[in-house]
Amino acid sequence: MSTAIVPAEEIHPSLWRASQLARGRGRVVETGYPALSAELPGGGWPVGALVDLLVQQAGVGELRLLRPALSAAGNRPVAFVQPPHTPDGLGLSYIGLSIEQVLRINAQKTADALWAAEQILRAGSCSALVFWAQYAKSSSLRRLHLAAQSSETLFVMVRPLAAAQDSSPALLRLALRPSSDGLTVDIVKRRGPARAEPLSIPLQPTPVLLSRHARLSRRSLAEIAARGLPTEVVA
Repeated sequence: MSTAIVPAEEIHPSLWRASQLARGRGRVVETGYPALSAELPGGGWPVGALVDLLVQQAGVGELRLLRPALSAAGNRPVAFVQPPHTPDGLGLSYIGLSIEQVLRINAQKTADALWAAEQILRAGSCSALVFWAQYAKSSSLRRLHLAAQSSETLFVMVRPLAAAQDSSPALLRLALRPSSDGLTVDIVKRRGPARAEPLSIPLQPTPVLLSRHARLSRRSLAEIAARGLPTEVVA
């Protein structure tokens, strides 16, 4: 007598095999790039979880890669923590963000930047949080990942490519390298099988998104921080 083999996913939807992409159990935001979405569990950027973008140098195209997701923010604010330069108003409008939506937070100390990011995640008022960090302890990453789980915020940390060698609680880790027409993307970590071949993601040229000379008007951080955090905040 033969015994039928029942696929694991038919036994319980939360079960998955390492040889298959995991089914997304939470909400995702469409990446806007079909080739990338096809390789991600749930078919998009996971919301309410840490996403690692690992770059050779800040500004290689991480914001252009996130453009479709950020433009889906609607009227909700988007936070930039420790951006390498000032967000440029023209560039922001090109990726679908108004000046009034964007909070830029520059803290004097890494601990303050981490604290601010955690408060933003716990408040849940921002559609997305992009945090540029040169270094973060594993304990700090776990704390932020936990805070993100209580929110509906797209949480992306942009960190050095060398951090790919370190462990991370991130559900998704991508290594980004510039190419002639966009980015070469290596999937460092995902819930599913490893992918040896990199992805080629074409990106449309945009006005400068981050500039040393950009100027944006100052606004209050009262809705985000309440303890007098030493920050520079512009929108």
